[in-house]
Amino acid sequence: MTDEAYQTYILPGVSRTFALTIPQLPAGLYQVVSNGYLLCRIADTIEDEPKLTPIQKRQFSQEFIQVVAGESCPKALAKTLFPLLSDSTSAAEKDLIMNMPCVIRLTHSFTVTQRAALYRCIRIMAKGMADFQQNSSLEGLTDLSEMNRYCYYVAGVVGEMLTDLFCHYSPSIAQNEAQLQKLAVSFGQALQMTNILKDIWEDYQRGACWLPRDVFAQVGFDLKNLSPGHDNPNFGDGLTELIGIAHTHLHNALHYILLIPPAETGIRRFCLWALGMAVLTLRRIYRQRDFCQGQQVKISRRTVKATILISNLTTRSDSSLRLLFYLLTRGLPASNPGK
Repeated sequence: MTDEAYQTYILPGVSRTFALTIPQLPAGLYQVVSNGYLLCRIADTIEDEPKLTPIQKRQFSQEFIQVVAGESCPKALAKTLFPLLSDSTSAAEKDLIMNMPCVIRLTHSFTVTQRAALYRCIRIMAKGMADFQQNSSLEGLTDLSEMNRYCYYVAGVVGEMLTDLFCHYSPSIAQNEAQLQKLAVSFGQALQMTNILKDIWEDYQRGACWLPRDVFAQVGFDLKNLSPGHDNPNFGDGLTELIGIAHTHLHNALHYILLIPPAETGIRRFCLWALGMAVLTLRRIYRQRDFCQGQQVKISRRTVKATILISNLTTRSDSSLRLLFYLLTRGLPASNPGK
């Protein structure tokens, strides 16, 4: 199996969502964005493995940064890391770790600009996640500012990487590079905050909570009392505030997409599908703020297919996209993400 074939094979195993969206990209972006996502998955796998100590996670993350930079051997890292992975790590993620050399060979085959974008993303992400994982607890993050930093390390920096790659690919997109980069972090945070809210209870079972204590304290709820099956309405009020903040970031995500020329339909679809699924997930969370497992607010496959169909029909029309976004988000609360 060639390195390209392996990358195509493993992607659906580690992310069904990105296995849907990435193939929408033009040929000049498909391989490099797929590779960037797999690099992020490797970094995530290191940080999510419960059997690794914080010191081990930091060491492996630093070595992975060196591997991406071409300063360390991917085969040696894979050989050391693979036996330490527990059953908590999925079979597909274990396979990805074992075949790390395939992924890295592709990484090093890209242009200088593309490699620089991938390396910058992994360097910032891996270091930032190691810092947060070392201090994770069930008591949540200190405040909204700390949540913003966490979202940047795991998603905002990915938005910056994608923007670099989009602008490198298309001169017409590059004309809006400054505006796109200003919105890229917010786009990433919109998706990450939606995931954090959806995965509250799954993260709780793993011993982590990424909710900000100050937001909940302001509505009379202490995250130290957080537990599945809670019946405290104040907790729902805190969720409402975070949903409003995520909603505002989603508005920025729409503005980001509208800055991409309509002729770039593949890139627009890649972004629109992610935005649409996040909006619909956020709506479900808002309607059922007393949910106790992510499956209760996860959108169905039928809804995903409908999102794809409607997005495809409106991809090239800015006015249609604005109207559709308004209709889908009309009932969501709004808030100021910077407060």
